[in-house]
Amino acid sequence: MQKAIIVGATSGIGKSLALLLADNGYKVGIIGRRENLLAELHTEKPNTFYSLAFDVTANGLEENLQILTKQLDGLDLLIFSAGIGELNKDLNIDLELPTIDVNVKAFNKVVIWAFHYFEKQKTGQIAVISSIAGLRGGGIAPAYNASKAYQINYLEGLRQKVRKQKLAISITDARPGFVDTAMAKAEEKFWMATPEKAALQIFNAIKTKKNVIYITKRWRIIAWFLKLMPSYLYERI
Repeated sequence: MQKAIIVGATSGIGKSLALLLADNGYKVGIIGRRENLLAELHTEKPNTFYSLAFDVTANGLEENLQILTKQLDGLDLLIFSAGIGELNKDLNIDLELPTIDVNVKAFNKVVIWAFHYFEKQKTGQIAVISSIAGLRGGGIAPAYNASKAYQINYLEGLRQKVRKQKLAISITDARPGFVDTAMAKAEEKFWMATPEKAALQIFNAIKTKKNVIYITKRWRIIAWFLKLMPSYLYERI
């Protein structure tokens, strides 16, 4: 039986992925801040879910990951689905710093812990829910876009490291556009996917060990335009 941990499993894509993995024979460790929501998820499949409530920005993150891994009796897949981001037109630093704490610092700690675990195990997979927002800067939410760019580049660096060291570790970067969750805060939204549809596409990407996937797939068109658009045009949008 495959074993997975999902960091950020209380709602949205993370919760949908937890249910999907459970339905496909995984033992799943679920992590989140809201203990009541983890408990609700646990009651749906009490013999499949192993829950641990804690804040990923608090001390003891790595120790808690180790505790949950022992409860699962091993680990094959780690999914980082935690993330925050606020619209911040006035550049309020109190909105920017929490985004960095979760999307950069906690992300870094979780991914490095998982990488070293799988390095010793000689096999494993890391999947991260980043965002298409990470392809360019964003004036309406600067820290969010920048934090997702950090994730995208960091994961690419890990793939390079894996290849050079000839390790059997897969690194999957899932980049959603708009998904119908609390994270979809833009004023204008289009091509909105349900969390269930997003989770299914991410699960399929994990199974096939894809490096990068856009959610939904047609967001590759937007990604292509974003990458090609000159800065002088993009800054006027």
